[in-house]
Amino acid sequence: MGWTPLHATVHQTLRQRQLLSKGDAVLLAFSAGQDSLCLLQILRDLQPKWGWRLAIAHCDHGWPLDSHLNAAHVAQLAQTWELEHYAVVAPQVLKGEAEGRHWRYETLTQLAHQHGFTTVITAHTASDRAETLLLNLLRGSGMDGLQALVWQRSLSASVRLVRPLLAVTRSQTGEFCSQYGLPVWQDMMNQDQTYRRNRVRLELLPVLKTYNPQVELVLAGTAELLQAETAYLQAQAEELLRQARIPDHDLPVGVLTALDCQTLKQSALALQRRALRLWLTETLHFQPQFEQVEKTIALLRGNSGDRTDPFVRDIVAEVQRPWLCLRSLSKP
Repeated sequence: MGWTPLHATVHQTLRQRQLLSKGDAVLLAFSAGQDSLCLLQILRDLQPKWGWRLAIAHCDHGWPLDSHLNAAHVAQLAQTWELEHYAVVAPQVLKGEAEGRHWRYETLTQLAHQHGFTTVITAHTASDRAETLLLNLLRGSGMDGLQALVWQRSLSASVRLVRPLLAVTRSQTGEFCSQYGLPVWQDMMNQDQTYRRNRVRLELLPVLKTYNPQVELVLAGTAELLQAETAYLQAQAEELLRQARIPDHDLPVGVLTALDCQTLKQSALALQRRALRLWLTETLHFQPQFEQVEKTIALLRGNSGDRTDPFVRDIVAEVQRPWLCLRSLSKP
């Protein structure tokens, strides 16, 4: 079919966002669904311009029941198109989407290390980004969750994850596959409404489109804005935490870590929340709940001796003017 507007969009995205360079060793996570099939065709068409080493990897989760047929379909496509191809089957039954996603990225990273790839590519689209934002919003996520999928991030010190289709909707990839006559694998699990993501895709988004037909792109754009703002706030919060931190050698017995109350109070509430969440996370080794952060912020204006309920075991936040401390109740 030659050069299409979607080819131009992806080509421009790769250059403007510096997602790939000429000659990169690229491993595409490939399911043969419409999104990954569309992206593979475009990458194959662009390959002469970029000189990539291009390969595909198929991760067989063991579900749905016909996953082995999907794997065979992928293998056949790789043979027909003379593509370097890697196939991995999950060693055990994976429980749910989160465990499946963790295993998949871990597997892709290992394959990249073993076979000399510098970049792993996934075919996430603007539609996936919109769905992720809505799911996280319904869970009550803050800005960090609402920024949803990002264009690129590190999987390890030597391997990057890249998502070139985040400005492309699922309807566009479907139309592209239809125009090219590509053999799309229909995953029966995409229609299973016991999964929340499928309910968002099949029930919620169609309703939202009656208010705005471009809602997927609007939500994806919102995630893009939040990504930049989150990165800025994170940097500011890290600097605030550095300025407020009391050196360890000044801490009394029983105090694990402490911050200067006045330094924190001079900052905006948004930065106080983010800095204290970072502080609690690094000490407690888990992400504190919103209510726990709010109780800690309230201590900034409390009296000496005021404290929170224990976060874990016997560790509490406590005011020891002019400091806000995390200390163990079991130590004097």
